[in-house]
Amino acid sequence: MALRHEPTAPYDSTQDALRVLETVARHTTGVTDAELTRETGLGTERLTPLLRMLRREGYVEQVTDGAYVTGAALTRLASAHHHEEALRDQLQQTLDRLRDCVGAAVYMSRYVDGEVTVTQYADGPATPAVNEWVDFRSCAHATALGKSLLGQLDHDGRRDHLSRHKMARLTSRTITSDTLLLSRLASQPPTVPVLDLQEYAVGTVCAAVPITAGSTAGCLALSLPVEHAHRLRRAAETLNRNATRVLLSLAI
Repeated sequence: MALRHEPTAPYDSTQDALRVLETVARHTTGVTDAELTRETGLGTERLTPLLRMLRREGYVEQVTDGAYVTGAALTRLASAHHHEEALRDQLQQTLDRLRDCVGAAVYMSRYVDGEVTVTQYADGPATPAVNEWVDFRSCAHATALGKSLLGQLDHDGRRDHLSRHKMARLTSRTITSDTLLLSRLASQPPTVPVLDLQEYAVGTVCAAVPITAGSTAGCLALSLPVEHAHRLRRAAETLNRNATRVLLSLAI
């Protein structure tokens, strides 16, 4: 199985953010905005929002003279000890902030050993998670996150998955034709969120955006009650714009 790698805005932002972090790390006593602009080649209009995001995520800190230094979150992630625990904690904090930002339950999913896996999620009283009434592993064809993950596989990888998981009809909107599903996956632009409009569960709409890191397909997804369906596309666009936060944690 191979992954399709197609550039999207979050990947470009992640590369720029990594360039900034590498520059900050080289200057152990601090580095100014002007020095960052000169050494990274990023203009102020690009650098300013990146620094704002990096400060919010705890990757850099601004000291009294205005210079930037390495933040506590970056120090924890860069440490060889307890890296997995630190990464999980950092991702959970990021997902919690994304939940509040988009006003919806947010999920992180990866395609591991041929199966759809929800690795972490953030919900709350006002943003309840979807009721997993059918195991997500067996219904990638009906969920936004499942279709986003399948969309990142090559054609053979998709066919292999569908050969192992029967496309059951979960609602009247569920796609059960492998030909139709494969056609839609092939035509899905990588920069456009994948939607689930009550295909998995009546009363719930979802969206997902890709966050492939390395050789493993991944995605961010959100779910909303159907009465909030009018917010779905805007929430999905917000999620996509903020995917850099998650990609950056995975890249460090």
